[in-house]
Amino acid sequence: MGQRAVHRLASFCTLASCSSTADAASAFIGTTHRCLRPLHGRAILPLHFSTHTRYRGALEPHSPLGGKRRRDRLGWAHHVSLSDITLSEVESGSMMDDDGDQNCNYSGECFDEQHFAAFEGAIDEIVSKRNVMRDFRKNEADLSVVKAHLLEKRRTLSCWGIEHFLPPNGAANQRLQERREAYLDATGLTPPQHKLATVLLAHLADHCAKNRAPAPLHVAWEKILEAGMTPLSRTLSTYLYVLSLEGETDGASGRDVAAEVATFHDALYEPTEKTITLLVKSLVGRGDAAGAEALLDGISDGPLGQLRHRTTSPILKLYCEKGEIGSALRLYHRMRTTSRVKMDAATYAEFIAAVAENGYFRSNANCIVGAEDLGYAQPCGPGFLDALIAEMAEDVLDISEESAKLLHNGFASGFKDSGLSALSESEGMTSVTSLCKDDALVADRVAVDKDTAKCPVTDTTLRLIVLEQSQRVHVHDTLLEMARHKSMEYTARLAARGRSTSDNAEKAELATQILKEFSEWLDAREGKPYTAIVDGANVAYFGWGKVNVHQLIHMVDALEKQGEHPLVVFPEKYTRKKFHLRAGMMQVLKDEEMGLLESLKEKMYVVPPMCLDDLYWMLASVSNQTASTAGQDIAVPKDNAEGRFPGLRPLVVTNDKMRDHKMDLLEERAFRRWCCSHIVNYNFTEFIENQWEEREIAFHEADVFSDEIQGNACPGTGAMAWHFPVSEWEGNERFCLRLPS
Repeated sequence: MGQRAVHRLASFCTLASCSSTADAASAFIGTTHRCLRPLHGRAILPLHFSTHTRYRGALEPHSPLGGKRRRDRLGWAHHVSLSDITLSEVESGSMMDDDGDQNCNYSGECFDEQHFAAFEGAIDEIVSKRNVMRDFRKNEADLSVVKAHLLEKRRTLSCWGIEHFLPPNGAANQRLQERREAYLDATGLTPPQHKLATVLLAHLADHCAKNRAPAPLHVAWEKILEAGMTPLSRTLSTYLYVLSLEGETDGASGRDVAAEVATFHDALYEPTEKTITLLVKSLVGRGDAAGAEALLDGISDGPLGQLRHRTTSPILKLYCEKGEIGSALRLYHRMRTTSRVKMDAATYAEFIAAVAENGYFRSNANCIVGAEDLGYAQPCGPGFLDALIAEMAEDVLDISEESAKLLHNGFASGFKDSGLSALSESEGMTSVTSLCKDDALVADRVAVDKDTAKCPVTDTTLRLIVLEQSQRVHVHDTLLEMARHKSMEYTARLAARGRSTSDNAEKAELATQILKEFSEWLDAREGKPYTAIVDGANVAYFGWGKVNVHQLIHMVDALEKQGEHPLVVFPEKYTRKKFHLRAGMMQVLKDEEMGLLESLKEKMYVVPPMCLDDLYWMLASVSNQTASTAGQDIAVPKDNAEGRFPGLRPLVVTNDKMRDHKMDLLEERAFRRWCCSHIVNYNFTEFIENQWEEREIAFHEADVFSDEIQGNACPGTGAMAWHFPVSEWEGNERFCLRLPS
């Protein structure tokens, strides 16, 4: 940590003398003590955690007036010299308040009975385990001695908290060594026995983790401090995991034991994300958002310098709860511009709701101090809301119903004169169906018309946001690369079954080349462009579990009646007279079925063996078909005279969910845009007597508006109406947000 962070720490430590601030600074120093440097020739000592309430002689960072300070029982600071305090005073518990009271003289005091009973039972159980006995096989005689000392119900030495071993210059190991020697002198244990006690408490940590039992570790932690033990980093990490299972504090004493362990860990080893997160959580639990953020600032130039969502979001939430919107905005901006922080929908919703609740989106609101410095041209009002939701839309596609309610309540609170009522936790959001006046606040559930994309409340028309040309090229190139990988995976599966797979790399390259040739053929062929690509295997298998050629014929006929020009993509395997369906099952096509396949020859592309047919119909959907389209847009407009499905062309007719490909193909937003604008699902009615009889096909055409957050101008006023898909609602339902114009 640099000098900048030290000055910041010293500043906020001297602002107030309340215990919560002292505790916050203690956690801060505990985490970053190795980075602290002397300030004006004086070293900074750690503050006292408010864990042992009888000990009131806590050391604090140096006063601006010089020297060290000790609190009296009212919390006021008095100056003492560092040289006045010695290790012997700490070990003997003889530190005195200014009124003469002795502090922390805990020698002989019993441990918490409930925790000790759990500790005793756990120790008895694990010492009989084989892996524990293996650690003691050369020193079995020591086992009973170590166990007896660990199960001693009274403290051997005076109470010793983590504040006692964090002296200047980061000499924590030295203080632990001094404590260890004092413990060995008092107990008569040998160094090897002390080491075995440390090992036994490590086994205890593993035992408690397996059984999800935190109680024994409270006593174990006190034993570690009392005996000056130095557990391994991984052991302390296990302690942190188990202690975090029971909540933020020990209900009986109010101690944040997990935060103490995290501080202890970071005094001995490099801080980890887990320890930093726990310390931040501890500070947030005390209501000190500024202290938590300062802690992160203190390690900004270290190995954990990149902020993460789990460490920053609790601080942001606390700022929002306290109404400190300027500080919240500053941290929010840092989070958005930090690569390792992945902002989620809930975090965005909480922040925007808090800004709304504090009235900063009103047209007459005061500007948020510092907003312009962060790049917001309008630091308050409707323009500021538009900027924040536009940022949200870059990272988030939809929200939960809980987030929708949070936004509704935030705006209801911030616009009390709007007539909008807040919802209780048990209330659901009901859909609003009538058109609202321009001067009305809208923060409601709406059902967008599936055919016109019109919002019934704001009269805005939602857009269909399609793939950009660069994204289409990306899909094309990714599919070519996927052809290579899928071929290699297929031959690897064959090898696992003991089948010959020579020339795997050559076959993979061949699969890529064939797909590339298909792409070039689509682009160069002349004639009528294809407007519907049929996933032939999906259609032929649908509802049967085997290939139904008649069903494929019905699909082609239905599409042609709709005015489409279809291309069926079909694996070569299913064009044979006889083929394997799956293990132990063969299908033999009738002569009539073979004739039907022959009739589709001019409308079918047969995918060669060793090639994955899914890649072909996916690639066809993004082909420009340059020669056949002659540069013309083949999309179908709404309300066209032919009665065709409106939207982009070509359509892709399939019920394939593409779970195997979506993450390889595109990032989530682009994949959703591709599906919304290209994919058409279908369903066949059951046949009555003969499967070759013509049957009705129900098509679920591609969407006319996109399934993602979007803003559109309201007619007349130009005010922005935002629509958010909600994961628990129907596909055409949205949370609609529009400010009064």
